[in-house]
Amino acid sequence: MEPPDSRTRARRAPRLLLLALLLAAPPGAQAKMQVSVPPLVEVMRGDLVTLDCKPHVSQNRYVLEWFLTDRSGDRHLVASAEPQGSELRGTVHNSWGRSPPYQLDSQGRLIMPTAQVSDERDYVCVVKAGAAGTAEATARLRVFAKPETTEVSPNKGTLSVMEETAQEIATCNSLNGNPVPKITWYRDGQRLEVPTEVNSEGYMTTRRVREASGLFSLSSTLYLRLYKADRDARFHCAAHYSLPDGLHGRLDSPEFRLILHYPTEKVKFGVGSPAAAEGWVLEGDSIQLLCQGDGSPSPEYTFFHLQGEHEKLLNMNLEGNLTLTGVHRNQSGSYGCRVEDYDAPEDAQLSQTGKLHVAYLDPLQLSAAEELSLLQGSNTTVNCSAHGLPTPALRWIKDSTPLEDGPMLPLNSVTFDSMGTYVCEASVPTMPLLTRTRTFHLLVQGTPELRAEEIEPKAESGWREGDEVTLVCSARGHPVPKLTWSQLGGSSAEPALSGQGWVSSSLTLKVTSTLSREGVFCEAANPLGHARHVFHFGNVAPQTAQAGVAVMAVAVSVGLLLLVVAAFYCMRRKGRPGCCRRGEKGAPPPGEPELSRSGPEQTGLLMGGGSAGARGGSGGFGDEC
Repeated sequence: MEPPDSRTRARRAPRLLLLALLLAAPPGAQAKMQVSVPPLVEVMRGDLVTLDCKPHVSQNRYVLEWFLTDRSGDRHLVASAEPQGSELRGTVHNSWGRSPPYQLDSQGRLIMPTAQVSDERDYVCVVKAGAAGTAEATARLRVFAKPETTEVSPNKGTLSVMEETAQEIATCNSLNGNPVPKITWYRDGQRLEVPTEVNSEGYMTTRRVREASGLFSLSSTLYLRLYKADRDARFHCAAHYSLPDGLHGRLDSPEFRLILHYPTEKVKFGVGSPAAAEGWVLEGDSIQLLCQGDGSPSPEYTFFHLQGEHEKLLNMNLEGNLTLTGVHRNQSGSYGCRVEDYDAPEDAQLSQTGKLHVAYLDPLQLSAAEELSLLQGSNTTVNCSAHGLPTPALRWIKDSTPLEDGPMLPLNSVTFDSMGTYVCEASVPTMPLLTRTRTFHLLVQGTPELRAEEIEPKAESGWREGDEVTLVCSARGHPVPKLTWSQLGGSSAEPALSGQGWVSSSLTLKVTSTLSREGVFCEAANPLGHARHVFHFGNVAPQTAQAGVAVMAVAVSVGLLLLVVAAFYCMRRKGRPGCCRRGEKGAPPPGEPELSRSGPEQTGLLMGGGSAGARGGSGGFGDEC
């Protein structure tokens, strides 16, 4: 605190200076004096505030003062400044408890760091220029503060729609804003226009509190008369606040729902999953009976089974469902539920019934055995009988191909193509899961049916001797036929790729002239008969080129053999001089006797040893060499 005398001197000094200026000022200067300040300055709480004051005076001797105005309208000096050169020399006289304190810059502007709600008032700039006169202007400062998040506190109790007056719904709070926010209420997104006057249909009350910080907090409580239609309604509130430059903001609270008590007016009853249309269920399934009343809180439900005019009590619970495990066909009938609600109006229908149909389908019965054997060309009819509810539809299928609709399957003039597996299928169109099947296998007995694959020669000119060919025969019948060939080398019979009861066998051989004349046949036989197919090759041309090669090979072989024999013989006769030489020349040399016969040790190699001695020399070579 400053001493009182110092404050008095501080206030007196500007006044004496002002008086001196007024006395020194020339006449007529007062008309030229003007001051301009911004009339309205709007900032957010915490922002920097700068209030500008511009004097319009023709002389450089004047005093600029800033005053603040309190709520009673009294002015209080804050700061003053005088020109000194090109700048103003200022002094802050009193910050009046503001923290941080006011500041004055070299241009004479009043500065407030960190705007506060308490700064929101009028500030007066006064310029005194002696004889030129005095001028002033007022700047109004407004400080805005965005409120905190909007909070809502709903009534968590159970509210009865049977009350005929408005009940407390919720309280909405918007804290620490400036200026005071405004609160509005909404139901399902639509604004509620409720007055502030108390009435039986609805109203709201508000309470405003100024906090120690100077900010405002607002609370609003909503009262409404409730109806059953409000059971699913979503409520919330919103705080509307102002911002600088005429802008506005809005903060919405979370949505909430109310817990209502209202009596039951209607009851629904039905069969839950996996029920089909019109209350049909599969025998053996576990199903649920569902009962639902439109009252709140959930009433007590009673389930019963109607047996004639009497009710058989099944169960009582608060969940509104009853599970029947593994239902049987004899459980078909009328079921129902009843709601025990003593607040319900007298005309309310609190009981409902419905039909439960248990669908079933017994195993199918066939008039034929699982394997039916018929003679080729014979006729018969197979009957398929089904017992179920709803009445099933029957149809016959063979190899995935539909044949006949209905229980009867006529088999007329059966052939081997008639053989196969037949399926009787029973189904209920309204219940896709309710199906049964029964099958039988048809065998047709008869003489084998034989089929041969045609053969074509490799060359366009026809078959040639030595061509290789594979013959294939297929047969079917019952009993299964045995396939044989007229030539050796046939493969054993195996099921054919085409199926349908066919078995096949193949034979690979080379074409000869003999086969051309006689042909090759395959035969299929079973105890009921046989069938034969002959393969013909027509004219078979000889393969001349190959015959010449064979003759030449034989000739070369014989020549080589003779050379080996001659060499061997010479080796044995090497002890007899001139033998081989005479043999090469074809005549004995002069003076040597001609040999006319051979001894036993000289038996010819190309003749038997015993026969050479018997014939003397007549059967041997003329020359042993």
